Amino acid sequence: MASFPGRVINFGTFNVTSQVFHITKHSFALVNLKPLLPGHILVSPLAVKPKLSDLTQAEITDLFLTVTIIQRTLKRLYKADAFNIAVQDGEAAGQSVPHVHCHVIPRTTGDAGGDDKVHEWLEGEEGDVGKHQTEARNGNNGEREVGQWAKDGDRKARSMEEMDREARWLRDEVEKDGIAEGKM
Repeated sequence: MASFPGRVINFGTFNVTSQVFHITKHSFALVNLKPLLPGHILVSPLAVKPKLSDLTQAEITDLFLTVTIIQRTLKRLYKADAFNIAVQDGEAAGQSVPHVHCHVIPRTTGDAGGDDKVHEWLEGEEGDVGKHQTEARNGNNGEREVGQWAKDGDRKARSMEEMDREARWLRDEVEKDGIAEGKM
């Protein structure tokens, strides 16, 4: 299932152990069920805490250090020119899983997320990670009637096998960069 034997990693109420590709003392990085753009991943603290202000200083430091470390691998793999890093801190801000998480989205000049579309997607149903995880857990692949959720029509929930495969690949790539051993 995962390369973290004997450990269960939750994102809110969802067991995401097999989707995790990097883990630190306080944080983990996982692949996204419905990425907005190629390489869109999440970084979250191991402790399930709903708000950024609920985290300890050590957890905040580790969370954002993990974001920057993972960016290095994603930049290489996706030839990223830039990144969107987003935290939706609370339900009113669009947070759909009450567990702090940073969206890390590699960007390239001219990609489909231009003109602030990524921000619109994060605020809309496209960015509703909790809904997507619930649908996957319940066996619904996220298909909707024609005309409903139009922006997300091409984004189908990925299979567990596909996410597991991506997590294994990213785990290997992070290790190649020496990041797993804490090298910077």
